[in-house]
Amino acid sequence: MVDTLKEIPFALKFLMVIIITFGISVILTPVMTFVSKVIGAVDKPNERRVNKKPMPSAGGLVIFIAFAVATLFILPQIVHAQPPIHSQPPGNGNGHHPIQLVSYLSYIWPFIVGGGIVVLTGLVDDIKEISPKMKLLGLTIAASFIWFFTNARFDNLKIPFGGPLLIFPGWLSFIFTVFWILAITNAINLIDGLDGLASGVSIISLTTMGIVSYFFLPSPNVFLPITIFTVVAAIMGFFPYNYHPAIIYLGDTGALFLGFIISVASLQGLKNATAVAVLTPLLILGVPLTDTIMAMIRRKLNRQSIATADKRHLHHRLMALGFTHRGAVLVIYGIASIFAFISILLQFSSRIGGILLVIACLFGLEIFIELVGILGENRQPVLKALKFVGNSAYRDEVLHPERTDKRDNKDQEQYSVVDEEVDEQTQEFPIQNYRRSRHKK
Repeated sequence: MVDTLKEIPFALKFLMVIIITFGISVILTPVMTFVSKVIGAVDKPNERRVNKKPMPSAGGLVIFIAFAVATLFILPQIVHAQPPIHSQPPGNGNGHHPIQLVSYLSYIWPFIVGGGIVVLTGLVDDIKEISPKMKLLGLTIAASFIWFFTNARFDNLKIPFGGPLLIFPGWLSFIFTVFWILAITNAINLIDGLDGLASGVSIISLTTMGIVSYFFLPSPNVFLPITIFTVVAAIMGFFPYNYHPAIIYLGDTGALFLGFIISVASLQGLKNATAVAVLTPLLILGVPLTDTIMAMIRRKLNRQSIATADKRHLHHRLMALGFTHRGAVLVIYGIASIFAFISILLQFSSRIGGILLVIACLFGLEIFIELVGILGENRQPVLKALKFVGNSAYRDEVLHPERTDKRDNKDQEQYSVVDEEVDEQTQEFPIQNYRRSRHKK
């Protein structure tokens, strides 16, 4: 039996792992709907929620369990030891590093422990809401654990498109690493406002990361892509139950875990001494990062705390514009797919092509933000600039406001004269005018 397993190609064995992970998630999710109600992890309706009835909200625990079982007990049996993924470019003075193989189990256990801390924090918050400070403390502990026990660190940064390579000292690397993990984790948590939104966007983002890490990373290490695709399988098993109309939510348990694993994956595999590697995770995570940054800017412009909750996130604005629940989710899926496609195109582009691609992406994103009104209906600088160029009447109104005031006053006087004539006719022929008005109606 053992010899037979050894003869099976690794791709086929990994496909079996993916199917098993998917199956665990599919089977456990209905069970978790009842467990969530028993332990009190229920999302109750309020003015900011779209659900009209209490919903079980610990679905993310299923994703974590399926992922942990597959990576701790199954994958170590089929994955051979590999060279480590270096967080810095190789070289120790003479240009060589001694090859030191790492087993998959020793590679993955810190991510499971860190993810477990995040899941526990989210689960406690789902059962009884804890303060933002306590939630932040749990996430910080998990992020610190990752920095100390893995090489998923923000050790260096290449300034894009010809800039210098910055090497950070240990204390600064720690700060940047923790900040990155907290930022991405909370960004995914913020977009978890509609059925299937965070889980679907996570599938798109992680799948893109897996493709990039397998085909475009300089290191031949396969640990990162197989870990990413295992997470995707766990999410996909949960996804049918979470898509609209959902029977269970991710909750903070799942949204925080997905954000955590995405942030760690982007730190470990998609960051090296190239401009493309720096921009790739930012593009892949375009939807959650844009929504989070716009929320912070909007609240500052409105002189509010950045922690103040509001209903002007992207999914809120789409529904306010008339999109259905499912329609708004599909639009955001489309935007996330565009970001993912651009991030893949960036891998093939030249330096000039990459610059033009990024500029076009930012310009299109700004137009979309202003059209949807995420910052507010009156905060549309680019649209107003385009209107100024293409609309002569608007341009004259901006350049010569005094003419507009005179024209408005003249129009008002004309309307006043017409109203007076109508009043006189009504007084002179009350019955006839009454009949005419009835006839017009």
